[in-house]
Amino acid sequence: MNSNGFGFSFGNNDDDDSDHNDRNDNNRNNDPFGFFGGNFGFGGPGGAGGMGGGGLGDILNQFGQMLSGMGDSMNSPEGAGSVNYDLAARIARQQIGRVAPIKQSDKDAVEESVRLAELWLDSATQLPTSGYRVESWNAENWLDNTLPIWKRLVTPVAEQMNKAQLENLPEEAKEMMGPLSQLMNSMSSMNFGVQLGNALGDLAKQTLTGSDFGLPISPAGVTAILPANLHEASKGLEVAPQEMLVYISAREAARQRLFKHVPWLVERLVSSVEEYAAGLEIDTSHIQEAMGNFQMDNPDPERLQDMINEMQGMDLSPRIGSRNANAVSRLETLLALVEGWVDVVVTQALGERIPSTKAMNEAWRRRRATGGSAEQAFSKVVGIELGAPKVSEAAELWRRVENAVGVERRDAVWNHPDFLPTAEDIDKPAEFIDGLLGESEGEEFDPIAEITALEKLLAEEAEKKDEPDDKEDKKDEE
Repeated sequence: MNSNGFGFSFGNNDDDDSDHNDRNDNNRNNDPFGFFGGNFGFGGPGGAGGMGGGGLGDILNQFGQMLSGMGDSMNSPEGAGSVNYDLAARIARQQIGRVAPIKQSDKDAVEESVRLAELWLDSATQLPTSGYRVESWNAENWLDNTLPIWKRLVTPVAEQMNKAQLENLPEEAKEMMGPLSQLMNSMSSMNFGVQLGNALGDLAKQTLTGSDFGLPISPAGVTAILPANLHEASKGLEVAPQEMLVYISAREAARQRLFKHVPWLVERLVSSVEEYAAGLEIDTSHIQEAMGNFQMDNPDPERLQDMINEMQGMDLSPRIGSRNANAVSRLETLLALVEGWVDVVVTQALGERIPSTKAMNEAWRRRRATGGSAEQAFSKVVGIELGAPKVSEAAELWRRVENAVGVERRDAVWNHPDFLPTAEDIDKPAEFIDGLLGESEGEEFDPIAEITALEKLLAEEAEKKDEPDDKEDKKDEE
């Protein structure tokens, strides 16, 4: 059973699964982020993700795993693209294993906890309740309901990864690949599917809510809690289970308020991933150098074995980057601002009502610092390496903003993406807060109205510029 530093373990204690869990623990080599499973992408220290070594032995093991799960997936519609999602879903379900039906008592407890959390949140934020229906999920429900958004996040990265791989091949290799290109595409699709399935299967057993870590991956209109996962998670924490449920419900309800009433937020998070993917670049020079030393025309079996042994110890992971590095920075900042705002709002709503709020905040920070965080989910599932979002710093910024200009003005910052703090503001919030204080001196100042007026003025100026051309066209027609 792995502990992720949240103050409790995340493992499944079912007796039937104990042997399976022990094997998983051994395979993870005590990786503190091991509960996220295999990475999506290429793995290795230099790649997007961090699966460990990218040596020849690892690659052959992955190849064997792909073949064992092939079945009909190569011919399925879901297996025709850059990622074999049919294979990914089947592997994820194998990872999840048997799930018990959700008890009615757990469903009732979740609904009551969300209702109570929403009531208390009203005193801490101007953003109204989402009004979403409350659902209790198990790990399979989480997989089924979040997979559509994961597809949107993963697909552009996988497509660009494949494209970049082909662009980096020598011309001779491209010519040789011609007849085998369809097979190679299928194998690449399966490779991504296997790794995505492993990552999602592990994550499904650890996640506590529909939009855990601040990622908007649950369907619109749903506030979802996973009571079985939460029950396992709360065993090692000296907090009453009901208090823990209300705390987690409050965090999820607060996120859903943001995602509903800040209509541009979800799309901006997703588009940042798509922008990053569009600029993907792969450096394979170190791989080409290694392959150049691997001379297949050498008939000496001993020399051939020596070369194979040398390659097994090498990191054969492509080094991945993006021309659009700003998209990653924007994503990190947005995630920090979302979770930082949630920290502040939930603490205000629950702090005086639930004495253990402080302890749960600390446990949540430990979880975030030791693997239960957005950057690890993105790394393992999507294949994007993020820096750790500065959630604590963002929370401090939101607290200082509230102290300076009040709750209403604090929440109004979410009205437009141009109003949000930047990464620099999170590090040094004084100038940002001074700007808000300057705005508050004019009581009738409406930033949205100002932007609307500016856009209208620009449109009118553009029309005026077009008018002479229109008149000339009319003269020509006469």
